[in-house]
Amino acid sequence: MNDSDSVYDAVIIGGGFFGCSLAIQLRKKHERVLIIEMGNDILKRASFVNQARVHNGYHYPRSLLTALRSRINSPRFLHDYHDCIFSEFEQYYAIGKNFSRVTANQYRIFMERIGAEITTAPKWIRDLTNPSLIETVFSVKEFAFDAVKLRHKLRQDLIDNGIELWLNVKVGRLSYKANQGIEVHFEPTDNISDSSTIITSRVYNCTYSHINQVLRDSQIPILPLKHEITEMALLELPEELHRVGVTVMCGPFFSFMPFPPLGVHTLSHVRYTPHYYWIDNNLEYHDTYKILSEAIKKSHALQMVKDAQRYIPLLNKSRYLDSLWEIKTVLPSSEVDDSRPIMLKKDYGLPGLTCILGGKIDNIYDVFDALKGDPN
Repeated sequence: MNDSDSVYDAVIIGGGFFGCSLAIQLRKKHERVLIIEMGNDILKRASFVNQARVHNGYHYPRSLLTALRSRINSPRFLHDYHDCIFSEFEQYYAIGKNFSRVTANQYRIFMERIGAEITTAPKWIRDLTNPSLIETVFSVKEFAFDAVKLRHKLRQDLIDNGIELWLNVKVGRLSYKANQGIEVHFEPTDNISDSSTIITSRVYNCTYSHINQVLRDSQIPILPLKHEITEMALLELPEELHRVGVTVMCGPFFSFMPFPPLGVHTLSHVRYTPHYYWIDNNLEYHDTYKILSEAIKKSHALQMVKDAQRYIPLLNKSRYLDSLWEIKTVLPSSEVDDSRPIMLKKDYGLPGLTCILGGKIDNIYDVFDALKGDPN
């Protein structure tokens, strides 16, 4: 590698949806853009292991800003990734009678206020719910994305835009080199020596639950982030629910949705999906991926189904297939009102280093907007 080969205009660490999408956006004004991904492919972690919901505001009746941003971003996402959208199901939101933080009337008024389409659900779906626990059910306009199709599209987009992608490469640390920019050091592999580095004027840390690992390895103060080991149960549902998604809210409830890549349903439960959590601090820090790989994964799927069938009795005919495990990372403040703002820290620890965390896939457009004023 000669000197010119090792100089990049922008380097993105993390090949998830945010990292790949940001690289494509940056390529519009930069010549040499590189993505560094420690896994063997893009979109293999949190971008894949989630409920694949394209949010349209319905999930956030206690956060006006998050709901409005979803209403603005959803049409953009549906347009940009229309070939990756799964719409062959009906989506319903049910309001619990007990423990819900909103009533059915409050929920309807909120959705009408933000311009989200909402109607009373048909009788057949209402009849599937337990009337002693469910106040009412609403029909909504909300879709899912197919993460595998999304991966294929982004792979092609990276090629079409001339963006370099390095797989199975882990960043060791970042350092600042005066008058040159950020020096990116790598952990040695069969293809990379322990002295291999590249230079760039800007680095975007889009590693989600690994954001603080990059900072820690670079001796930069870590950020206060909350991590959870989460379990997404995979179910085969009875025929009546094959093309149905239901979210019971707003409180300690659950949601099931079609999971397009596998042709099954996911079941997520507010109480049982998180197995345990921790908040990063500079006094004691642990690698999130290491914690996940070493964790004893005892499924809570049985508890999820048992609780959910109290609200929708037909779920007692569902069949548990498997579970998807991943780290969920959020800002601790988001737990108060379920908000999902982006975290964007410019020049964090080093000139030109930006750390980015999004809580929803459509947050990517908020990132684009936030970076619009950046110099070329």
